[in-house]
Amino acid sequence: MPSERENFNLSGPLHLTTVDWKNTHHQRSVAASLVQGVYILERDRQEKRQGSQALAPPWWEFFQFQIVLQLVDDADSCIFGAIYKFTPQASPGTLSTNESPHYVIAFRGTIRKPHSVSQDLKLDLQLLQNGLHRTSRFEIAMQAVRNMVAATQENNIWLAGHSLGSAMAMLAGKNMAKMGIFLEAFLFNPPYVSAPIERIKDKKVKQGIRIASSLITAGLAVAVKGTHQRNQFEDQFVALSTWVPSLFVNPADHICSEYIGYFKHRKKMKDIGAGGIERLATQNSIHGLFMTAIGKESEPPLHLIPSAVLTINSIPSPDFKHAHGIHQWWGPELYLKSKLYKYS
Repeated sequence: MPSERENFNLSGPLHLTTVDWKNTHHQRSVAASLVQGVYILERDRQEKRQGSQALAPPWWEFFQFQIVLQLVDDADSCIFGAIYKFTPQASPGTLSTNESPHYVIAFRGTIRKPHSVSQDLKLDLQLLQNGLHRTSRFEIAMQAVRNMVAATQENNIWLAGHSLGSAMAMLAGKNMAKMGIFLEAFLFNPPYVSAPIERIKDKKVKQGIRIASSLITAGLAVAVKGTHQRNQFEDQFVALSTWVPSLFVNPADHICSEYIGYFKHRKKMKDIGAGGIERLATQNSIHGLFMTAIGKESEPPLHLIPSAVLTINSIPSPDFKHAHGIHQWWGPELYLKSKLYKYS
């Protein structure tokens, strides 16, 4: 029997009978639903649900989207992403279509089912090792993004993803931003590869650990990288700061909650006159610096970004599964706190 959460009519945002594309809550709900559509697409494939038995279509058809391309992993033939096209009909249910995306490229996260879990976990491991860019799945995703941007000759394209999928969307968005193309991005529960310091209850202990970590990271950056290399990293980070993705995190989710402390601490260090130290620390990771020290090339840490709109779901979660779930992001009664963080 399919899960209740797979059925749009039982768990989807049915309250959004009218979508106002200027409304950020509506944008978030639609983006999350389209990501859920990718999850259910893969579950339909695994369970061989076709035609009237398929559960995925309502997750996009309700919002007047259609799928133009399914993104399939060449290693296990699983569906990990989809490209949606907005096809609005003249109806009372559509407002502000000038603000709507023309296309949405969405990526799912890990599915812990036998048909896909092996390959998904391999990708999770690559993410932990800052090697997602080397995987064939990401290459397929990145090529799809490039092709769509080239074909449409426009920037009215959204990226969306959850968990592992949000890491893929973040990396694709970063790559396009380096080319001067800034795509709207909705990143749900994006992984922050670090110890979950944000989960520490004692504020003084937490702050002390963060300051010590910044000092160590900045010190290693000075020791390991020459002035030219540090300046090069700084220039790349500043150039990337124009791109402002939307991050959606839950404090009870240790996979993504560290973003809360990451941005708050950066401002705190600047306020106490240690902005120079934090500028070095915020661009580097200890793992990346270690790889550089032993002579191995290392990509800039995927999870470190200069700018973002950070949205925190402040409603207490009963467990980790709920805190990390995609379903929390389209509910009508959410207590959300959003803040813009711009790198300077």
